[in-house]
Amino acid sequence: MIKGKKKDAETVRGKGKVMNMLHYFLPSQFVKRVLDITPRSLKEKGIKGVITDLDNTLVEWDRSSATPELIEWLENMKQEGIKVMIVSNNNKKRVQSFAEPLGIPFIFEARKPLTSAFQKALSMMQLSKDEVVVIGDQLLTDVFGGNRLGLNTILVVPVAQTDGLWTRLNRKMERKILKMMRKKGMIYWEE
Repeated sequence: MIKGKKKDAETVRGKGKVMNMLHYFLPSQFVKRVLDITPRSLKEKGIKGVITDLDNTLVEWDRSSATPELIEWLENMKQEGIKVMIVSNNNKKRVQSFAEPLGIPFIFEARKPLTSAFQKALSMMQLSKDEVVVIGDQLLTDVFGGNRLGLNTILVVPVAQTDGLWTRLNRKMERKILKMMRKKGMIYWEE
């Protein structure tokens, strides 16, 4: 056996593993903000339900209530028969105080990217994986978690440019992942 050949094969195999791992972080779609997602665009893809993150996806992470624009977006979804559910890693007080006034079902302390909260949301919505999309601002929690379960995922630009401590740490890792994806030609949008 020629040593160089074996080493080359291992190198190629190693690169394949990186590519396969990166696909877990690749969203199905990228949009600037959640408000740009229309019921019509979802229905065209057979989507009947939205699992959305809360902090820096729907509103700033430190904002206690929905904006008028978000309220209108949620009402449009409801009128068009699209179910919306919040799945957040944040605590009960934060998620409940935001979601209940809007009449939106929610799951708190979801432990994303673990898939159990996504599975629970599917069950609560009584929809299949093909009928639901996950919307979030983080690759490491929302997109990775949704992709692990085989759900469609939409990555949005964070509403605010500030984050809590854990999210700041995640963002550093996300930048590295996005850089690798760009380098490999997997994505074409700007951060």
